Amino acid sequence: MQRSSVAILMVCLFGVSTLHGAEELPGLAKEKPAEGFSVQTEQGWMIAYEMAIPGTEVKFRMVPVPGGEYVMGSPATEPHRKDDEGPQRKVVVAPFWMAECEVTWAEFRQFMELYRVLKELQANRIRTVTDANRIDAVTAPTPLYMPDFTFEFGDDPKLPAVSMTQYSAKQYTKWLSAISGQQFRLPTEAEWEYACRAGSTTAYSFGDDPAMLAEYGWFESNTEKKGSRLVRQKKPNAWGLYDMHGNAAEWVIDGYANYMPQDAAVNAAKDWARTDKPDPRVVRGGSWEFPAADCRSSARLASDDEAWKYQDPNLPLSPWWYTDDPARGVGFRLLRPLQPLPRMEIEDFWKIDAEDIQYDVDDRLNEGRGVLGLVDKDLPQAILDLQKK
Repeated sequence: MQRSSVAILMVCLFGVSTLHGAEELPGLAKEKPAEGFSVQTEQGWMIAYEMAIPGTEVKFRMVPVPGGEYVMGSPATEPHRKDDEGPQRKVVVAPFWMAECEVTWAEFRQFMELYRVLKELQANRIRTVTDANRIDAVTAPTPLYMPDFTFEFGDDPKLPAVSMTQYSAKQYTKWLSAISGQQFRLPTEAEWEYACRAGSTTAYSFGDDPAMLAEYGWFESNTEKKGSRLVRQKKPNAWGLYDMHGNAAEWVIDGYANYMPQDAAVNAAKDWARTDKPDPRVVRGGSWEFPAADCRSSARLASDDEAWKYQDPNLPLSPWWYTDDPARGVGFRLLRPLQPLPRMEIEDFWKIDAEDIQYDVDDRLNEGRGVLGLVDKDLPQAILDLQKK
């Protein structure tokens, strides 16, 4: 077992402030930097930063997104507008960092490796999960059921990771939070659209002309062959975010629901659509196989568990992976809030929230086809002890 194959410096996250002083966390500077985009806050200047997944050399970059207020959804006059993009509503957004691009295979494979490690610990009855510590456990994704399908168009480390379920993406953010001491999660739908727009009020972050989309994203008309493309190949939006239009569409935390009329501005981080059903859930941004109209800032896609798992050979169907398109065009992007949420509130972004998903996970755990393991500060020593046997 290679220690570098997975991130093993794991800590129990009960709020970032309990782990480090604010000055020790990346992304904050006391003085305004001479160069680069920065956001002034009471805690200091939010700046872009690069970090490696602990225990590995795999790096990703987070960029600051300023707080503010915007109008979510599209006006009735916007070409190609769909009914589920309104009524428009005002949204208040707190500052956060967002990943410069979608989570790549280089990053997600570190999480996939966790399955093997936790299985070996489980076989040796080390670090047993109990009712008392279950809140600090994750279920690692099983190996791909249909790798030829997922990787038909390539598995380059710089390609967006795709075909995972929203549940799998949520567990990734919980795992990464535990190993880094930073609080990562999926964005809410309102946060995602705000970041995509980057201050714009037009159909796309760069304007209303779809002819310009080829400069900013990969979509149906400029993808000569099927499949996503390496990240960061097109222009970023005004806040430095790449591939917000096209390439891989992105999970957000919300269940899919019609927008309700609002008399007052809603809170982007708190007023999101919760659900207790496996689907539909919201996917944003459009992908390489979508037309330009479906890559607009306000465009929405509803997930379909049954259709996206049609070829899944498992019964019950996988809680971690999809086996049918458009799944090869669906990935996700990380968000880290400036103000971390209390433990029980952040748990809403990580936990199983549907009875059917819980059943599917429990079925695999009971049959030994899944693994539940603790991710905390004691895991590194446990892995070292395992290697000595």
